[in-house]
Amino acid sequence: MTASNTEQLNGSALAPMVRKLEYRGKFSAADRAALLGLPHVVKSIQNQHFIVRERDKATHSCLMLSGFSVRHKIVGTGFRQIVAIHMKGEMVDLQNSLLGTADHSVQMLTAGKVAMIPREEIGRIAFDRPEVGKAMWLDTLVDGSIFREWIANIGRRDARTRIAHLLCEFALRMKHAGLGEETGYDLPMTQEQLGDATGLTSVHVNRTIKSLERDGLIERVSPRSITIGDWKKLAEAGDFDSGYLHMRQDDPLLA
Repeated sequence: MTASNTEQLNGSALAPMVRKLEYRGKFSAADRAALLGLPHVVKSIQNQHFIVRERDKATHSCLMLSGFSVRHKIVGTGFRQIVAIHMKGEMVDLQNSLLGTADHSVQMLTAGKVAMIPREEIGRIAFDRPEVGKAMWLDTLVDGSIFREWIANIGRRDARTRIAHLLCEFALRMKHAGLGEETGYDLPMTQEQLGDATGLTSVHVNRTIKSLERDGLIERVSPRSITIGDWKKLAEAGDFDSGYLHMRQDDPLLA
């Protein structure tokens, strides 16, 4: 990448999207310029605000610039199941944008900033520029891989394994996004929200985290601060294998 391209990338609000999509392949200068030139509006959104609700007609795709958001479904009894968490650089509702009608809700987990890109522009660039379209396709395929792992986590692992697995996933994904380290980060979810993501009650989540802490697998200097004392042991406790995240084999995170 030339110095002028780097300067252009660093000066755009859409730079995190380009870096994320380009992780799995290289774009031409024209592809990169087309992505950076997408029309968009940057918005500050408060905690718990909905980006899109289930059954809404999706008009925009949302790029996370800061903060965290979740995808979720509400079942007939009124309970919420969180099916994904998203962070800086990730296209949160690319699926809703391409399908047209939202089949799940997207809600801010914390306050943050997002870039809203018109859905027709997403469709246009995906078809006009094959390398960009392929990168977006790969991005949704990785999302699907993570969904499958979360289903397995909820359906076939016990409470201790579920929580340990999620803590390991957060460690790698947040380091990759520049939001923490493999050995420590600030957990963006409350115990109730962790319960919504793992199918557990907040009481059960609290008991499980204390058990991991008591066994020396994690340390907490505050309720949200997670320090991983022994990564290998936590990964074993969580039945964690990073393969489903589909990181590049030369990625330093896998070293």
